[in-house]
Amino acid sequence: MALAELGVVVLDCPDPRALAGFYAEVLGGSVEGDGDWADLKLPDGRALAFQAAPGFTPPAWPAPEHSQQFHLDLTVADLDTAERGVLALGAKPLDAEDRSRGWRVYADPAGHPFCLCSS
Repeated sequence: MALAELGVVVLDCPDPRALAGFYAEVLGGSVEGDGDWADLKLPDGRALAFQAAPGFTPPAWPAPEHSQQFHLDLTVADLDTAERGVLALGAKPLDAEDRSRGWRVYADPAGHPFCLCSS
Protein backbone atom coordinates (compact mmCIF):
# COMPACT_ATOMS: atom_id res chain seq x y z
CA MET A 1 0.00 0.00 0.00
CA ALA A 2 1.31 3.43 -0.95
CA LEU A 3 1.79 6.06 1.71
CA ALA A 4 0.91 8.92 -0.63
CA GLU A 5 -0.10 9.78 -4.18
CA LEU A 6 1.44 12.39 -6.43
CA GLY A 7 -0.55 15.61 -6.33
CA VAL A 8 1.19 18.01 -8.71
CA VAL A 9 4.67 18.82 -9.98
CA VAL A 10 5.65 22.39 -9.01
CA LEU A 11 8.25 24.40 -10.93
CA ASP A 12 10.01 27.30 -9.20
CA CYS A 13 10.37 30.33 -11.46
CA PRO A 14 10.54 34.13 -11.46
CA ASP A 15 7.06 34.67 -13.03
CA PRO A 16 4.56 31.84 -12.36
CA ARG A 17 1.78 33.09 -14.64
CA ALA A 18 4.14 33.68 -17.59
CA LEU A 19 5.73 30.23 -17.32
CA ALA A 20 2.31 28.59 -16.89
CA GLY A 21 1.27 30.44 -20.06
CA PHE A 22 4.26 29.03 -21.95
CA TYR A 23 3.31 25.47 -20.96
CA ALA A 24 -0.37 26.15 -21.72
CA GLU A 25 0.64 27.01 -25.29
CA VAL A 26 2.72 23.81 -25.52
CA LEU A 27 0.36 21.38 -23.75
CA GLY A 28 -3.05 23.05 -23.90
CA GLY A 29 -5.17 23.73 -20.86
CA SER A 30 -5.97 26.80 -18.81
CA VAL A 31 -3.96 28.92 -16.41
CA GLU A 32 -5.43 29.78 -13.02
CA GLY A 33 -3.97 32.03 -10.33
CA ASP A 34 -1.87 35.15 -10.09
CA GLY A 35 0.94 36.40 -7.93
CA ASP A 36 3.21 33.82 -6.31
CA TRP A 37 1.37 30.72 -7.60
CA ALA A 38 -0.25 29.62 -10.86
CA ASP A 39 -1.78 26.30 -11.90
CA LEU A 40 -1.96 24.90 -15.40
CA LYS A 41 -5.01 22.65 -15.63
CA LEU A 42 -4.45 20.25 -18.54
CA PRO A 43 -7.33 18.96 -20.68
CA ASP A 44 -6.86 15.39 -19.37
CA GLY A 45 -7.25 16.47 -15.73
CA ARG A 46 -3.57 16.53 -14.81
CA ALA A 47 -1.90 19.74 -13.70
CA LEU A 48 1.42 21.54 -13.39
CA ALA A 49 1.98 24.27 -10.83
CA PHE A 50 4.35 27.23 -10.86
CA GLN A 51 5.67 28.98 -7.76
CA ALA A 52 7.49 32.30 -7.48
CA ALA A 53 11.06 31.86 -6.29
CA PRO A 54 12.87 35.09 -5.40
CA GLY A 55 16.46 34.89 -6.60
CA PHE A 56 15.65 31.98 -8.92
CA THR A 57 18.67 30.60 -10.75
CA PRO A 58 17.90 28.29 -13.70
CA PRO A 59 19.56 24.88 -13.82
CA ALA A 60 22.75 24.53 -15.85
CA TRP A 61 22.55 21.91 -18.59
CA PRO A 62 24.59 19.98 -19.43
CA ALA A 63 26.98 20.62 -16.59
CA PRO A 64 28.32 17.69 -14.55
CA GLU A 65 29.09 20.01 -11.63
CA HIS A 66 25.46 21.26 -11.52
CA SER A 67 22.48 18.95 -11.43
CA GLN A 68 19.54 19.72 -13.71
CA GLN A 69 17.29 18.57 -10.80
CA PHE A 70 14.52 17.22 -13.05
CA HIS A 71 13.11 17.65 -16.54
CA LEU A 72 9.81 17.10 -18.32
CA ASP A 73 9.51 14.66 -21.23
CA LEU A 74 6.78 15.88 -23.60
CA THR A 75 5.58 13.39 -26.22
CA VAL A 76 4.94 14.79 -29.70
CA ALA A 77 3.77 13.38 -33.03
CA ASP A 78 6.28 15.37 -35.11
CA LEU A 79 9.59 16.59 -33.65
CA ASP A 80 10.26 19.23 -36.31
CA THR A 81 6.78 20.79 -36.01
CA ALA A 82 6.90 20.75 -32.20
CA GLU A 83 10.40 22.22 -32.24
CA ARG A 84 9.31 25.15 -34.40
CA GLY A 85 6.40 25.74 -32.04
CA VAL A 86 8.36 25.73 -28.77
CA LEU A 87 11.11 27.91 -30.25
CA ALA A 88 8.50 30.44 -31.38
CA LEU A 89 7.15 30.48 -27.80
CA GLY A 90 10.57 31.31 -26.34
CA ALA A 91 12.24 27.94 -25.66
CA LYS A 92 15.97 27.66 -26.27
CA PRO A 93 17.67 24.56 -27.73
CA LEU A 94 20.10 22.91 -25.32
CA ASP A 95 21.23 19.89 -27.32
CA ALA A 96 21.06 20.19 -31.09
CA GLU A 97 23.94 17.83 -31.81
CA ASP A 98 22.17 14.59 -32.72
CA ARG A 99 19.06 15.16 -34.83
CA SER A 100 18.70 11.44 -35.65
CA ARG A 101 17.57 10.28 -32.20
CA GLY A 102 13.98 10.33 -30.96
CA TRP A 103 14.25 13.31 -28.59
CA ARG A 104 15.52 16.90 -28.42
CA VAL A 105 16.40 18.98 -25.37
CA TYR A 106 15.31 22.59 -24.73
CA ALA A 107 15.06 25.12 -21.91
CA ASP A 108 11.75 26.81 -21.16
CA PRO A 109 11.74 30.62 -20.79
CA ALA A 110 12.75 30.30 -17.10
CA GLY A 111 15.60 27.90 -17.97
CA HIS A 112 14.13 24.53 -16.91
CA PRO A 113 15.20 21.73 -19.26
CA PHE A 114 12.55 19.73 -21.08
CA CYS A 115 12.59 17.20 -23.89
CA LEU A 116 10.39 16.77 -26.91
CA CYS A 117 10.15 13.03 -27.51
CA SER A 118 8.77 11.21 -30.56
CA SER A 119 5.61 9.29 -29.83
